Amino acid sequence: MSAQMLERPWSRLVTVSPRVGEAALDASPAEGTAAPLLRTHELGKQYAGVTVLSGVTLDIFPGEIHAIIGENGAGKSTLMKLLSGHVAPSDGEIFLDARAVSFNGPHQAQDAGIVLVHQEILLADGLTVAENVFLGRELTRHGMVDDRTMHRLAARKLAELGCHASPRALVRDVPLADRQMVQIARALLDEHRIVIFDEPTAVLTGEEVDRLLRIIFRLKSQNIAVLYISHRLEEVQRLGDKVTVLRDGRTVGTYPGHSLSQPDMARLMVGRELSALYPPKTGVRGEPILQVRSANVPRLVHDASFVAHRGEVLGFAGMIGAGRTELFEGLLGLRPAKAQVELDGRSVHIRSMREAIELGIGYLTEDRKGKGLLLQERLAPNLTLSALTRFHPGVWLRQRREAEGLQEAVSTYDIRLKGKSTRAGQLSGGNQQKLLLAKVLLTDPSIVVIDEPTRGIDIANKAQIYAFIRELVARGKACIVISSEMQELIGVCDRVLVMRQGRIVGEVSAERMTEHNIALLATTDGALAADAANPSPIKEDAP
Repeated sequence: MSAQMLERPWSRLVTVSPRVGEAALDASPAEGTAAPLLRTHELGKQYAGVTVLSGVTLDIFPGEIHAIIGENGAGKSTLMKLLSGHVAPSDGEIFLDARAVSFNGPHQAQDAGIVLVHQEILLADGLTVAENVFLGRELTRHGMVDDRTMHRLAARKLAELGCHASPRALVRDVPLADRQMVQIARALLDEHRIVIFDEPTAVLTGEEVDRLLRIIFRLKSQNIAVLYISHRLEEVQRLGDKVTVLRDGRTVGTYPGHSLSQPDMARLMVGRELSALYPPKTGVRGEPILQVRSANVPRLVHDASFVAHRGEVLGFAGMIGAGRTELFEGLLGLRPAKAQVELDGRSVHIRSMREAIELGIGYLTEDRKGKGLLLQERLAPNLTLSALTRFHPGVWLRQRREAEGLQEAVSTYDIRLKGKSTRAGQLSGGNQQKLLLAKVLLTDPSIVVIDEPTRGIDIANKAQIYAFIRELVARGKACIVISSEMQELIGVCDRVLVMRQGRIVGEVSAERMTEHNIALLATTDGALAADAANPSPIKEDAP
């Protein structure tokens, strides 16, 4: 592929058949509007006799942002995979430019002008950023791979997205948010007619989200159709010209975006009025349980000190790259770090996650798919991995005891599964997160650190996770929540520490907990930000 061949013809390799189903599809758009660019008619999908999508009829117009919302398991991702050629429909048809089409794989859909930005990070860790952007469509010069041109073009595309990752860096060495931007850059490298975003901001925050939304509005202005899936209803409200709601694999309805409030969307998704998302903050703060002084992670965290108390939810806020995750990975022995740490007044030095667990600290990673769960393994081994001696006190595996533990976790944490043979990777995002929570709590920790507790989770599962967090602190445990969603921090935390450029720059107490005060600390230099949030950056109980 040469540098001059970045644009693709729209119809090459696509199977096109005569228009069928005329009677069912006669309803034309209102007078004065464009014809649908893409239309689905009674689209359905079954796996092993189980129906996951049924009877979905949808019109997608050029220059339109069409949001698709629904709970986990509603069929959103399946619908997007059907439209982008990753899977073939079991029922119904897809029409492109009023002609029935079928795609033999995603490459044919891309040649037709349809591209999917996946929810999962699907990159090759051992390749560079530029090599991932151009993977499968490398540029050549005189028969050789043209690395220089690929680096230049990849850097330009990443700059448009506000990503400053080096094109020469290995993907495994760049932060999770930058990997998502690399994946988006890869999808947007060529021109397309329809761009599908599946939870694109799940690992982004603040400025990165705003920058991506501006890119999406730019696509709209270029008459490109955008399909947008997100559990962040505020994004749907900002973007959606139309909103289609799916529930249990079927279409509830399609509505003008301006006509739906966020509570309306939540009600349509779950089929009932949703009670308050955040449970009452009824915990009583007890004595300090964790005290950290002068924590340093080379090049990432500098001189961080804080105290966590029993019976409280302590939040950590900050922009991507502020050092929140790195601070706790360092404290828990997951990366090199130096710190003075006291647990219940006793000095400890934690060198590994195993030692952290033995000391009563549980940790839910932000990357549940990559680091938290064994996706190809059954649920029971995933659950018991951190508490093996409890279920297998010897050389023999006690599968009956393990099965009983899984059944108890499924009941306690409302984990929805299709059968006993279900693999972790087959669960929805919300159920994966509840399985990971059950796994961590199985060791009965006194301190639970949860990094991005509801990333990629629908609103009903969010409410459950928040309730579990409040139950933990009601039992006298300490819970530390790292989150990129300020409303989440405000809704669930008793106080919030804010990090910027690797340092804890301030604390926001309950009575001053607003998005404005948190954002001011996260983005502003100087004493002004600290004074706006609290009289002093760290309160008097800090070590």
